[in-house]
Amino acid sequence: MTSTPDHHQTTLPSSDVEWIREQAALLGFADCRIARPDTRDQLPHLQAYLAKGHHGDMQFLTENHDKRADPSLLVPGTRSVISVRMNYLTTPAPHRHIPDEPEFGVVARYARGRDYHKTVRQRLKQLGQRISQRYGDVMTRPFADSAPIFEKALAENSGLGWTGKHTLLIHREAGSFFVLGELFTSLQLPFDPPATAHCGSCDACLRICPTQAIVAPYQLDARRCIAYLTIEFKGSIPLELRQGIGNRVFGCDDCQLICPWNRFAQLATVPDFLPRHGLDHTRLLEFWLWPEAEFLEKTEGSPLRRTGYEAFLRNIAIGLGNAPFSDTLLTALNQRLPDLSPLVAEHAHWAIGQQKTKQQKAKQQEAKQNEITQHRIFPD
Repeated sequence: MTSTPDHHQTTLPSSDVEWIREQAALLGFADCRIARPDTRDQLPHLQAYLAKGHHGDMQFLTENHDKRADPSLLVPGTRSVISVRMNYLTTPAPHRHIPDEPEFGVVARYARGRDYHKTVRQRLKQLGQRISQRYGDVMTRPFADSAPIFEKALAENSGLGWTGKHTLLIHREAGSFFVLGELFTSLQLPFDPPATAHCGSCDACLRICPTQAIVAPYQLDARRCIAYLTIEFKGSIPLELRQGIGNRVFGCDDCQLICPWNRFAQLATVPDFLPRHGLDHTRLLEFWLWPEAEFLEKTEGSPLRRTGYEAFLRNIAIGLGNAPFSDTLLTALNQRLPDLSPLVAEHAHWAIGQQKTKQQKAKQQEAKQNEITQHRIFPD
């Protein structure tokens, strides 16, 4: 009588991993690797990060350190982590920093379509179902930035890429415009070798950051990061950072756009990342005029819902303050003032002050130009 192999105890052959990779590819994942469920080496880095206060208001980072270090504590029975990445660019990214349309609001590229957390988690769930159908009584549990997990560390340990100086994961053949996901499983799978770093002496991301949030290679102060300020942070944005935010209203791609490795960035194969409601090209003024009902309608199933209507208007107000002077913008800011919350009103007043300063400078420049012209026509 032939005994049934115990997939929970015996390491499966590489052919089984290849089958898993094939299934992941069919589900839209650009790559799939196997990580050892052990990230204890990350704890000292996290603790140093917290000690510096670089996490800002993200209190969740102070919790569940035991589960972050040992994924089997988060999901008992975990023996392997299937780490995946999914590309999200829908058009080739320009390989430069381009705030060249200051009257438009810039939404980070990953957030212009459907919420990737749902897309990745649903497809990982399908991958888990296929694994269970093939191997029988197997535990699988999907995650996509949805639990206390050292996500980048697992991906790096599995060979999906290395952590760049901007603290994002980079792949030699795919750049960094991708999102990550994990499928915890009780299968004992052969682990892939970890990735090696290839940033070299390049420091382009440090130099390009509009708010100097990358305070040193591999060190990001979230309190200065535009992504954190426009998404996670709900309070008043520090005055000294507002001009640096420019017209970025949800997230920021600058450190990725400047990265030389993104010359190899690949396009998405999953339609969920296609922009919705013109989020890839909407004027700041149009955003500003959205009532809350329209915001809720157009951000349904979108990452933008995360920031909330009030913080979204706060971000738009900063963008309007940084935009070139326009009577129309100045009027729109003033007209909404009576209906704004104290938080948004404070940022709107700042924007009005910025617009008036630009208006005054424009008048002075015009007067100076008229004086030069008059002098040419009627010289002394």
